[in-house]
Amino acid sequence: MGRHDDGSGDRVRNTGPGDDGSAHRAPDTDPWDAAADTGPDDDGELAALALKILVAGGFGVGKTTLVGAVSEIRPLRTEEALSEAGELIDDTDGVDQKTTTTVAMDFGRITIRSGLSLYLFGTPGQDRFWFLWDELSQGALGAVVLADTRRLEDCFPAVDYFEHRRIPFVVAVNCFSDARRYGAHDVSRALDLNQGTPVLLCDARDKDSGKEVLIRLVEYAGRVHTARLLDSVEPQADPV
Repeated sequence: MGRHDDGSGDRVRNTGPGDDGSAHRAPDTDPWDAAADTGPDDDGELAALALKILVAGGFGVGKTTLVGAVSEIRPLRTEEALSEAGELIDDTDGVDQKTTTTVAMDFGRITIRSGLSLYLFGTPGQDRFWFLWDELSQGALGAVVLADTRRLEDCFPAVDYFEHRRIPFVVAVNCFSDARRYGAHDVSRALDLNQGTPVLLCDARDKDSGKEVLIRLVEYAGRVHTARLLDSVEPQADPV
């Protein structure tokens, strides 16, 4: 189930969003910097903080389902029916019952606690919509990469995309009833994840399960961004 190797010992990245040789735009601001600047307002109450989260993964892995399950508002969806024209483009192996597809994004919102809300942006899963990812990822705190163990290779492009852009992410294995169960460690090895990248098991249909994934992501992304901030201000040793 692992990623490909070209025989040189280096991991070969699957072609993914933005990997056509074009220049990549880095996020204009570090979202955790904005979080660090948030303090009490004039009334002494903690100012409301909204963080942007991406929900990514392969075609038919459950991104729209997860956003809809956890959102406290009516989710925005841009689904269209699968057509005959797309039969030669969209790989529906393993998701034969799927009749619709996201053509732009999903959007939802969830309040984690008083003063902290997450804005959820679900990315389209098909290759032909990857050009949207660079826009959707601008200013994101982190991402959830949904995985299906029946088609684990479908989430390789998302993993590579976020690793390449240093966007913190967690892998959430959507436990379909007819899928073989693997432990988090097995999935981490199969995806060749960087050490410390969290892998969680979840049910994208269940609100509590999805919320737990989001909480783990915020905690992990917070640690990553804080560590980077501390590294950037670490005093340099005086030259001898």
